[in-house]
Amino acid sequence: MEEIILERISCALKENKKAALITVVDSKGSSPGKAGFMMAVFEDKSTVGTVGGGELEREVIQRALKSISGGKDEFASFKLSDEGNLHMQCGGSIDVFIKVFGKKDRLLIAGGGHVAKSLYEIAKYFDFNIVIFEDREEFANSDRFPNCEIILGDIGENLKKYPIDERSYVVIVTRGHSFDEAALKASLNRGAAYVGMIGSSKKTNYIKERLLSEGFSKDELEKAYAPIGLCLGGDSSFDIALSIFSEIMLIKNNGKLKHMREI
Repeated sequence: MEEIILERISCALKENKKAALITVVDSKGSSPGKAGFMMAVFEDKSTVGTVGGGELEREVIQRALKSISGGKDEFASFKLSDEGNLHMQCGGSIDVFIKVFGKKDRLLIAGGGHVAKSLYEIAKYFDFNIVIFEDREEFANSDRFPNCEIILGDIGENLKKYPIDERSYVVIVTRGHSFDEAALKASLNRGAAYVGMIGSSKKTNYIKERLLSEGFSKDELEKAYAPIGLCLGGDSSFDIALSIFSEIMLIKNNGKLKHMREI
């Protein structure tokens, strides 16, 4: 059961959904839940596992939902008697630890080349969940991109199937026009906080015109940051990655394109 619980939490995190892991750390007397019992509670109120069932479990679930809403871990104690908070007759007590897993900002990088590698190096210091989409294993592996999710195969199709939400930032830096176009098509109108595509104005305008002819609206296409990045100068892969990440942080933090001395 523990493996199932952890797998369900892992799936929820992949979909960027909130969850809580509840572990019974101590129990005394006739408590229905014993030390080591585990359950998961999700923001949609679904659960898996048990901490003993009955009124105790209903109360623990409500406490976990409050912890999820507040975004904080919590120790909680429950007395299972008339004078306790549950008004039960068991006569025991139970202590649980509620570990909350919240939504995180996710950086979805289509492509695994030099710019993608530099962008990964920058973003990992800002606690983003990073996902690499590539169709070449030599450019997308755990040696090149340690401690992040790597999805190999058709970039456009995999992006299309991947969950995207308001805390997703999509950067398209593949090795060619057709791959960029497929990734852009898969990312538009999905609710992402940011979608950016690398390339010259000529190239990005060409792709936008193609997508217009396929039925994408002008408003949808204007939401994409293409060409991508801020004009920071420099032409190395790290310079380009820094200009991209700076644009992402500008959007994320509702910043202003001003020198601090001008504010």
